[in-house]
Amino acid sequence: MFRLLLTVVIAVFFIGMYAGCSSASKIKGEVAPAQTSISQLRFLSEFDVPHAKLFENTTVGGLSGIDYDSARNVYYLISDDRSALNPARFYTAKIHLSGNAIDSVEFIAVHSLLQQNGEVYPNSSQDPSRTPDPEAMRYNPLQDELVWSSEGERIVKPGTTVLENPSVTVINMDGRYKDSFALPAMMQMQHVEQGPRQNGVFEGMTFADNYKTLFVNVEEPLYQDGPRAATGDSTALIRIIKYNTLSHQPVAQYAYRTEAVAHPANPPGAFKINGVPDILSVGNDQLLVIERSFSTGRPACTIRVFMADLKQATDISGNTSLQANPPASLVSKKRLLNMDDLGRYIDNVEGVTFGPVLSNGHRTLIFVADDNFSPFEKTQFLLFEVIP
Repeated sequence: MFRLLLTVVIAVFFIGMYAGCSSASKIKGEVAPAQTSISQLRFLSEFDVPHAKLFENTTVGGLSGIDYDSARNVYYLISDDRSALNPARFYTAKIHLSGNAIDSVEFIAVHSLLQQNGEVYPNSSQDPSRTPDPEAMRYNPLQDELVWSSEGERIVKPGTTVLENPSVTVINMDGRYKDSFALPAMMQMQHVEQGPRQNGVFEGMTFADNYKTLFVNVEEPLYQDGPRAATGDSTALIRIIKYNTLSHQPVAQYAYRTEAVAHPANPPGAFKINGVPDILSVGNDQLLVIERSFSTGRPACTIRVFMADLKQATDISGNTSLQANPPASLVSKKRLLNMDDLGRYIDNVEGVTFGPVLSNGHRTLIFVADDNFSPFEKTQFLLFEVIP
């Protein structure tokens, strides 16, 4: 999401400071059950992909979404390259485990995301109104297809206006366009401060209810829903949209309150953010929600993981301003993990998926961090054990 500002502030910070194989007998690939009980998450392993790794004439980086195809035992990873380095694309990879650790990440295929006309997407120099901003990807095994989201674009400044709506698109396994989901009117980009903020829109999504439902979240509040997260407050409200996957129509929306920005910016007043880069269904109207906080002057991100429950939340589909008309009930939440407590460097985590089952029968979660194509950041894969 915040790749340009994040890369710049981290580069400034650092300049100022310094001027193999899976264990098939122990790991089983299974689809996530209808409901998964999670009491805590235990860190197991980290694997970092070398910076600017080349694969089939593309630069691997910007990995912003991940999902597991258990039947093929592969992972689909979307890159947020806006066709700047290579055409907008997604990768297929194998994540090899040895015991309870990631041994290696093997990229085995790459496919361009294709427009409805069958062509690759243009970059911002070629056509900024049709340049995508890929962020999330999920696999539907019932249809053997992928769904991906784009944040669109909103540039409003003297002499330049670019308005491109966010989108949720269905594609074949080779990247060809199939269909799209309907966009709620309030999610359309506008030249006035109404609707989505730039780079704060469709960051995360997840299938639920045996693939009958698709949840999609905005990362930051819409303009009319109130201010962005700040240090020391927790007033920012984002929207989670519930879609019917058969009709591709939105059927409900829910309000979720994010935490405050975790650390003050240095210098004061510099860029800082806290938002939701991904969500993952665990069944029974419950979602794992990732909140990612970054502040200038601190190269690591603070990644907090919550269990959220939608059952008592008010449907806000008809509420055009959460600031003017606060919802009766928000999505409830309980913190499961703050990665600051791991005592290790954690980068820009943007995606999460269930992984294989361990020999003790416990599920795993795999998180992926987006390096923003910056040499100061990492493409990290983080493996966790789910403790029921």
